[in-house]
Amino acid sequence: MRRVLVWRHGETGHNASGIYQGQLDVHLSERGREQAAAAADVLAGRGVSRLLSSDLARAADTADALAARTGLRVEHDGRLREIHVGVWQGLPHTEVVARYPEVVAALDRGEDAVRGEHGERVADVQVRVRAVFEELVGRLGPEECGVVATHGMASRALVADVVGLTYRQAWLSLVGLHNCHWAELVQHRTGWRLEAWNVGVLPGVGSVSDR
Repeated sequence: MRRVLVWRHGETGHNASGIYQGQLDVHLSERGREQAAAAADVLAGRGVSRLLSSDLARAADTADALAARTGLRVEHDGRLREIHVGVWQGLPHTEVVARYPEVVAALDRGEDAVRGEHGERVADVQVRVRAVFEELVGRLGPEECGVVATHGMASRALVADVVGLTYRQAWLSLVGLHNCHWAELVQHRTGWRLEAWNVGVLPGVGSVSDR
């Protein structure tokens, strides 16, 4: 059975401040680097054979932590970028809620609305991230494991699409991956199944948490 770990990047300053990032290119915060290092220590023992990453710095920084421990080459792919949120990029969540209450309300109901006037829908993201996933699986041998370092919305969009959840089902039933947490997809004879969700490491503790 092939396995794919879908790994959200570590914390950034924008994450900590509640700023919409979208495809803004920012690096990990100090805490984010600590998270990536702690997670990489665990993931390095999973027998990973391929390591893919979004080309945005926060995901690439996270993947680099695992590459340093495994010797794997990071394969960067722009299709793994976070959802584009248009004019919301760089705005605090509170301002988005105040300026776009109808869109935010639609999203809260599980509707796949365009983000930030001219950004993407989750359906757009699923097309590009699923293409990367299929290419990765095609290069994994039996029993091999691949890691995809990506972003919050992109990770949920990918997992939902692979296991057959609609956007609304995923949005209303799955809490988004926490920073530097991952989901584990396992290939069975009947298709892909979600074996674990929101698994992560507590920096400085060394234990794994499954929330």
